[in-house]
Amino acid sequence: MIDPSARPVPAPSRRRRWIVRLVIAVVVAVVLVVPAAVAGSGSWISRAARGHVYDLESVPPAPVVLVLGAEVQPDGHPSQFLAARLDLARQLFERGTVRAVLVSGDHGQPEYDEPGAMRRWLVDHGVPDEKVVLDHAGFDTYDSCLRANRIFGVEQVIVVTQSFHIERAVAVCRQVGLDAVGVGDDSVSRFERAWRWGSFRERFAGVKAVWDVYTRRDPVFLGPRETGVDDALR
Repeated sequence: MIDPSARPVPAPSRRRRWIVRLVIAVVVAVVLVVPAAVAGSGSWISRAARGHVYDLESVPPAPVVLVLGAEVQPDGHPSQFLAARLDLARQLFERGTVRAVLVSGDHGQPEYDEPGAMRRWLVDHGVPDEKVVLDHAGFDTYDSCLRANRIFGVEQVIVVTQSFHIERAVAVCRQVGLDAVGVGDDSVSRFERAWRWGSFRERFAGVKAVWDVYTRRDPVFLGPRETGVDDALR
């Protein structure tokens, strides 16, 4: 028996039905588009970097090694991942494979200085101070590669980073005008959790890399031409 005091349930409004359909459409688009974008960017990066990634012993010489920034600890020391990149640069310099080191990282806040920490590590490990050049506005891979070319005048470079990142780094550098090859580090893969996270994040970073390259955006900071690399190579 129907309770005469009960109120009828109102039918969904037209606006509510439109919102529901919109949410469903967005979810479907994300489910379809994101995997396609990740796969497509990964394929583009692999093609662009193919034949340009080497190990330490076989990499061809270049005037400059570009070290991409990574986390610096609160005490000012490079993280294990960044120290591994710097050690590759040190070995390349000691072997005579490169003649100058360009360290590029985040120094957007006075209290956080990736390039400064990178230079201290290199000098403490035997690289002459006058051979280390600092880029304080390498906020991401694209900015570091583009600024190496447009601000520091680098044309040929070896870029070093972790191996899960090296193909993207080489691809981006080559697309913005550098004759770039790369050497990747695997030594910190023993930090399994951080390594897995970096590898997972890299898949999505590839989408941004393709966007950056094809939109040809300017880096966060440009500025005048700097002669630090020229001076270090003399």
